Amino acid sequence: MTTRVLIVDDQAMVRAGFAALLAAQADIDVVGEAPDGAQGVELSRRTRPDVVLMDVRMPEMDGLEAARRLLSPPPGVTHRPRVLMLTTFDVDDYVYEALRAGASGFLLKDAPPADLIAAVRVVASGEALLAPSVTRRLIADFARQRPAARGKPALRLKALTERETEVLTLVARGRSNTEIAQTLVLAEQTVKTHVSRVLTKLDLRDRAQAVVFAYESGLVAPGE
Repeated sequence: MTTRVLIVDDQAMVRAGFAALLAAQADIDVVGEAPDGAQGVELSRRTRPDVVLMDVRMPEMDGLEAARRLLSPPPGVTHRPRVLMLTTFDVDDYVYEALRAGASGFLLKDAPPADLIAAVRVVASGEALLAPSVTRRLIADFARQRPAARGKPALRLKALTERETEVLTLVARGRSNTEIAQTLVLAEQTVKTHVSRVLTKLDLRDRAQAVVFAYESGLVAPGE
């Protein structure tokens, strides 16, 4: 199956480079490019991509606001693409807020070409791009700067079973399904089922939001 990708970045050379790289892949189709968030949102509505590569800092409308509009569309708009944030910094407050809004992860602009291609495929498959340690550090850094919101987020944890809480804790620590299965002595398919139930019960879109939720609810403390 071909993955449809939209590239949103204010630098023409960056857009052209990413487009050429991705278009050369047999399973990826670049459906459009936009120079700012506002045009990116409008183009996404028309082209309905599976994944949007979204620069963080842009004129007119930044990537954060654009991601919010794509991931929380107005009534009547049903298309919600996966959003992969692009940044030149490994720690960026904008990226943290984008993850809270529902972005599926982020990637440094100077990452190797193979990493960009792999990231698009991972996000398109429905997974969050949480493997790089930078993502976990980013979330931990900003969670440390904000006191855990132990009100409503903590109350939502009560909806989980003990096993689901264990699984969420391990997800927040960056463990893969295979690693969680080994730690809890479960079948990997069983872990996938638990993760799916956690996301459904907490009304979270993917693992990226689950990690943010775990920190903000106080389930996992920064530095653990």
